[in-house]
Amino acid sequence: MIPPRVLTVAGSDSGGGAGIQADLKTMLALGVHGMSVITAVTAQNSLGVQGAWELPVAAVVAQYRSVVDDIGVQAVKTGMLASAELVEAVAELIAGTGVPAVVDPVGVSKHGDPLLAASALDSVRTRLLPAATVATPNLDEVAQLTGLRVESEDGMREAATAVLAYGPKWVLIKGGHLPSPGEAGRDGGRGTGAGAGARAVDLLTDGTEEHWLRAPRHSNRHTHGTGCTLASAIAAELAKGRSVPEAAAAAKSYVTGAIAAGFALGAGIGPVDHAWALRGPGGAG
Repeated sequence: MIPPRVLTVAGSDSGGGAGIQADLKTMLALGVHGMSVITAVTAQNSLGVQGAWELPVAAVVAQYRSVVDDIGVQAVKTGMLASAELVEAVAELIAGTGVPAVVDPVGVSKHGDPLLAASALDSVRTRLLPAATVATPNLDEVAQLTGLRVESEDGMREAATAVLAYGPKWVLIKGGHLPSPGEAGRDGGRGTGAGAGARAVDLLTDGTEEHWLRAPRHSNRHTHGTGCTLASAIAAELAKGRSVPEAAAAAKSYVTGAIAAGFALGAGIGPVDHAWALRGPGGAG
């Protein structure tokens, strides 16, 4: 049997923790066939991004058409698109493909390095988000796109409404940066600590239905690639035929396990462990 096929349109992470590399690892772990359109090449490690070079629009379009026209896809996921020209080209491609599209509106890296030109933000709002089945911004990306600073779960509702106004069918507001009760002031107020009972909460909504996705917040700081992994997991589950709420819940569960199993690489922030579920209860091996 041919497995479901998912196409990621994103940048390459030379350190292997995020971007195209994280996407393909996630897709393999979740039982779908991953394919890739590389939009940019980065020099990147556990300490940050040392350089980034975007590919010409013609090269991105050629990769996309090569895969879709011959092999076909059941879902598409987008990540780092860098420039307005790339955003607009990719938005046109996915709008014409007719399959679920998960848009991760990547703005900055885990280390705070910019991955999207300021001039591209309007193209994300007006061209890319309207083509999305699901948009998956974190709280920093919400602020970039809408100007809203989210500091509470109620604020996540307001953020979701603001992002939905740009046209995606669903939005998943990722609350990983939101302090859990009792955590404010720790870890710079970013909610990266995990006391007893700490929860990581995301909000999925289409403006009518509302789904709060809650999971234990782990005290592991090795979380590089979390956003890429979540978006790719949603795309993989959609390609299997799951509904958006089912896909998001399954993806949340997978990412929670990957964060718990994250490991140190280099001198900085290590990656999540994409293979955690394949190892079984015994862990590594």
